[in-house]
Amino acid sequence: MAKVQSWWRLRQIRHRDAVVLAIVSSACLLAGEVANSNIASLYSIFIAPYLTDPPVLIVLVALTILGYTTYFGGIFVLLGGLHFSWGRVGRGRFLLGLGLGISLLGFVSRLARATLTAAKPFGSPIHELILYTETLTGLGIVLGIASHSLMGQYALMLKKHAKRVWRRWRKTHRPRRRSARS
Repeated sequence: MAKVQSWWRLRQIRHRDAVVLAIVSSACLLAGEVANSNIASLYSIFIAPYLTDPPVLIVLVALTILGYTTYFGGIFVLLGGLHFSWGRVGRGRFLLGLGLGISLLGFVSRLARATLTAAKPFGSPIHELILYTETLTGLGIVLGIASHSLMGQYALMLKKHAKRVWRRWRKTHRPRRRSARS
């Protein structure tokens, strides 16, 4: 029969696992986006040819910004892992979730890039989505979701432990009832 570990030991193990997964997820998100795109040529390819047509230019600028949001997601995932390692569970989990949400916009960004480059070969949205799931970015999102769920389990465990400690403290510090005679 396995030895039951104390809540402190469980806290440390989940804490490390979630932080390591968040850091690896961030590295995958950032590396996947660096390998998949060329930021230096964005202006010359997508924006410069349409400077004379303002309505189309606005749409293309919005699609271009949306197309490269995974960078920000990777940074937020890394910040979430750091805050979680510092003991700021709520803030770390929020930042990690924000980074994952921004990174999930990568699916939309791939569709935006496919729309921008529809005249070129392999410009179909289906092909872009298949390529997206096979990249480091897809792996980073999966690892980030695993880290987020571990952080949730850790936060739930801390909440249960804090509730138990609070109840014990209240039992020992209750005011004594006065007798009926007084």
